[in-house]
Amino acid sequence: MIYFVSSSPSSTSSTSFAALPFANPVIRKSELLQVLYFKLRRDSGESTSSGQRKSMEFGLQEVAMKYHRLCLQRGRIDIHRWKAHSVGVDQCRMKMGLLLTGVGDKVMRLWSLDSYKCEEEYYIPDTASLVDFDFDESKIVGLLGSRVGIWTRNGKRSIFPSREGTFSKGLCVRYIDPDAVIGCEDGTARVFDMYSRTCSRIIKMHAGPVTCLALSDDELILSGSSLGSVSISDLASDQRVARLRSTDSAGIRTLCFNPCSHLVFAGTTVGYTYCWDLRTMKSLWETRISSNVLYSLSYLRSDNSTLAVGGIDGVLRVLNQNTGEVLSRCLIDDERPISSTRNMHAFIEKKKGIRLPEDAEVDRIPRTCRPPITCLSVGMKKVVTAHNSKYIRMWEFNM
Repeated sequence: MIYFVSSSPSSTSSTSFAALPFANPVIRKSELLQVLYFKLRRDSGESTSSGQRKSMEFGLQEVAMKYHRLCLQRGRIDIHRWKAHSVGVDQCRMKMGLLLTGVGDKVMRLWSLDSYKCEEEYYIPDTASLVDFDFDESKIVGLLGSRVGIWTRNGKRSIFPSREGTFSKGLCVRYIDPDAVIGCEDGTARVFDMYSRTCSRIIKMHAGPVTCLALSDDELILSGSSLGSVSISDLASDQRVARLRSTDSAGIRTLCFNPCSHLVFAGTTVGYTYCWDLRTMKSLWETRISSNVLYSLSYLRSDNSTLAVGGIDGVLRVLNQNTGEVLSRCLIDDERPISSTRNMHAFIEKKKGIRLPEDAEVDRIPRTCRPPITCLSVGMKKVVTAHNSKYIRMWEFNM
């Protein structure tokens, strides 16, 4: 038997046996873990001969991803809620164990999910409104209507281009160093170099507004349109590589790309989820999981099995990436009493989550159990959700 042990009984950290092996070189070299790993291989009937052995890192990562999927599909659900802003916000991004929240407030906040501590605050100019944002370990890139803002982790801020060089209304932004790509209302993607502070390319993606973006490490831009298609263009050549079409004309509202499996996922304004294989440019599956708009979908990096989806009906769904099968539908259990704790950084409300049976009618369930999910982000055995409210929720899944 293999045990997945959190760093402390009450910890909200993603740090666990499941997450550590492929991140920590000391653990990767552990003889005890190697013995345990190969025992698991033998117990499952797999060969452990030297010529057929997978690397320790890959093997333990595979175990961790299987455990992650099992937790999301069957584990108990604990939901932690804390007040993150003084007004409603509808966006969140999670990377490197940190969570960035904003859009709706005049400040973005960077949170530690271990302690619920606000590590940094990044203020929006009084004359601008934040539309969307992305970040990495050194900077935050924000879309301010027709301009771009950069906040460094040491607090410095710069806004560009000058008012004379502003572009048509921006709707979304994604960042992969050194480029920030802005999806615009006029159907273009504008590529800004973060170091020269200039627009290096303008690429026509759609006849209608670009509503969502995803970027790949090999310099592909994927964009969704309100007209119902996904376009793929090459950053290096500015050429459109392909167009992926849905079977209906509903607008694409959210988009993500998994480079490990080469699969593209999209959610629409009428509740459909689509998947295409980028290697063949063909549709792999489609499924209607809701009668309403889907706002956000995401997956854990390195995971090729599960996809989390949220939308206006407030149900957190877990899908099989390869088939589109709905593995689980999760809600807040509003009937159980709330427990709460306070640490030195935040007041945390705690509730249980429940899973809906397949025949349950979502529309009959009280809205208090399912506030609209405007954005979500997936971590190891957890999903963080924003709801256009002052509060952020972290859904923890454990066996």
